[in-house]
Amino acid sequence: MARAKKSRKGGPIGVAKAPKDWQSKPQRPSKPTRVKKHKGKAPGSRHNVDTKPQAAGNQKTVTDKRIGSKKPVPLVVKATSEPIQKIEKRKYATPAQELAALEANERFNYLLDQLEDGAILKDDDRKWIDAQLERHQVLCDLLGIKESDDEDQDNDPFAQLDAIRIDDFKD
Repeated sequence: MARAKKSRKGGPIGVAKAPKDWQSKPQRPSKPTRVKKHKGKAPGSRHNVDTKPQAAGNQKTVTDKRIGSKKPVPLVVKATSEPIQKIEKRKYATPAQELAALEANERFNYLLDQLEDGAILKDDDRKWIDAQLERHQVLCDLLGIKESDDEDQDNDPFAQLDAIRIDDFKD
């Protein structure tokens, strides 16, 4: 007798369920489905040209929306002689207003504090602070303002004590 090969498929293990009778249950009225919003154009709209009947009075040529501009596009960028827009400097009515604005500048004050603390500044910060200090000096000269440090040293009473010699008062 021939040998029967084992199969991997097993037969039904349990008892099969009875088939459901869908029509025996009462049907519920289905809820109205939400209307979906349409996004974008209909499929194939790129290839389908709109053919609308035109009125007899308006005899315009039909233009295909797929055809773009006929303006030639330059393939090589030409170097323009016009400089890039420069940032306009603020114009002040008086030197006093410019000096007040300069002294109120946060970056100017921050960098001056860094210099006084002995910090090393970046090159661009150093150039900017030098330019601002030169402008500050010019404005002070225009307004007749002197540095307060020199006045304090001249009027310092303790500096005069060092200059006194006792030998001058002896007979």
